[in-house]
Amino acid sequence: MLTPFLKGDITMADLENISNPELFLESSNFLTDIIDEDLAEGSYTEIHTRFPPEPNGYLHIGSAKAIFINAAIAKKYGGKFNLRYDDTNPEKEDTEYVNSIENDLLWLGAVPTGGIFYGSDYFDKCYEFAVKLIKDGKAYVCDLSPEEIREYRGTLTEPGKNSPYRDRSVEENLDLFERMKNGEFPDESHTLRAKIDMSSSNINLRDPIIYRICKQHHHRQGDKWCIYPLYDYAHPIQDAIEGITHSMCSLEFENHRPLYDWVIENIGFDPRPKQREFARLNVTYTVMSKRYLRSLVETGAVDGWDDPRMPTLCGLRRRGYTPSSCFKFVKMAGISKANSLVDIEALEHCIRDELNGTAERRMCVLDPVKLTVTNIPEGKVEYFEVQNNPNDPDAGSRKIPFTKNIFIDRQDFMEEPIPKFFRLKPGGEVRLAGAYNVKCTDLKKDDAGNITEIICEADLETGNGMPADGRKVKGTIHWVSADINHRTTVMQYDRLFTEPNLLDLPAGKTLNDYLNPESVKKIDAVGEISLKDAKPGDHFQFMRTGYYCVDTNHENVFNFTVGLKDTFKKAAE
Repeated sequence: MLTPFLKGDITMADLENISNPELFLESSNFLTDIIDEDLAEGSYTEIHTRFPPEPNGYLHIGSAKAIFINAAIAKKYGGKFNLRYDDTNPEKEDTEYVNSIENDLLWLGAVPTGGIFYGSDYFDKCYEFAVKLIKDGKAYVCDLSPEEIREYRGTLTEPGKNSPYRDRSVEENLDLFERMKNGEFPDESHTLRAKIDMSSSNINLRDPIIYRICKQHHHRQGDKWCIYPLYDYAHPIQDAIEGITHSMCSLEFENHRPLYDWVIENIGFDPRPKQREFARLNVTYTVMSKRYLRSLVETGAVDGWDDPRMPTLCGLRRRGYTPSSCFKFVKMAGISKANSLVDIEALEHCIRDELNGTAERRMCVLDPVKLTVTNIPEGKVEYFEVQNNPNDPDAGSRKIPFTKNIFIDRQDFMEEPIPKFFRLKPGGEVRLAGAYNVKCTDLKKDDAGNITEIICEADLETGNGMPADGRKVKGTIHWVSADINHRTTVMQYDRLFTEPNLLDLPAGKTLNDYLNPESVKKIDAVGEISLKDAKPGDHFQFMRTGYYCVDTNHENVFNFTVGLKDTFKKAAE
């Protein structure tokens, strides 16, 4: 049963229309090679994948890679794709995160065709299988403290040593485990551990903990359970019960695969799901740790999980990124087993390339200075018709009011121009986009020497093009009527961090040392009057400035999405 969507997101009625054209594999990769071999050998007859997020935070752009791989592979082979919440840790999980994950998944167009499940649905089965392991002599209750368990575990170069409680009888273990379940013991006083091999070269096989005491309220199970299974134990059980054939996860779980297989084998599942790993998506200037992202939210360093500076999917959505641009970026980054750091400019290229073809153009002045056209009568309003998108003839056109008093951007005028400055200057001439050519004849300043008004004269014969006498005017600038306009707020965003590679920080440095204090600026801007009718989520290109999206959280606010300059594209060429 699908949960309700959050305010402002897609509705249940939209489900049938969800489609992301980027949700397909254009070529084979090492994962599809594995699947092709399994199908050829008859190991499986239908492919079934899953995406198992823990509901302890919001999904981010890195999550989009895992979603894409699992959903696209299921689609490629005509199989099923599950969403399963890994809600086995009640301390950080919340229904807010459950709803946000589902919204993000469906926003991406990755519909869970196999169903939506919860790890907590299998708590009874996990307990039942734990009892089986105890009876088979393959699990025991341990009284060591967390610190003692770490000490007994050994190191990468030294083997561990057996717990003094490892050889308890089956009867004693069953009794203690049931009493753990009944809440008779305090947290951290007992654990249930798999009995594998304390001398294994793989630390994950050195009698790993599979159950712990945790007297916390669960968001779905309430107070039914005082013990909770750990992920490495619960996850393979969940996969097997749901009929998952290929459990594809990120590379940090590669060393956990022997434990995954041990659980499947010793519980006795058949057919067995197969775990395989791929490299995570690491992006420059970006942090993917949900724990750290949560700290940014909780300390007020950002304005919530959906702050447009965050790498979360809801933050990217609010900033103006689209589902297709996210998956296009994931596909561009590639699917491999080699860890790499992908340039964030690749993501920016994907949304810029899409919006260049779809976003309507508008004029908006971020730092307005008044320009008076002396040969336009006071009170006269003239309308110029301009294209909404020169790359899309079907986008139509709109009419822009032109009056005696207009605003231009302050940076488009320079009293003492630098070389090759082709915008407006004393005695210079520029074209007002879609309107007249104007020539600066004078200017006014305040007592501090700041320019308060630029005086110009228009060439009234240039309303439909360049001057009839053939003179060349190199500069074209945007403008807005000072009398008929739309006052709005523009949120200008920069990268949240100043350091591109946040995976390998210098000694003594933390992520907080690289937070960008200039990552957001609030601007009182003046836009053309048509922006008054813009709706939340609408995209525009502000001419000569960048791409912007109407904020979904606040009225009459435009969020900066991406600039016009595409350095990634140039580098790629």
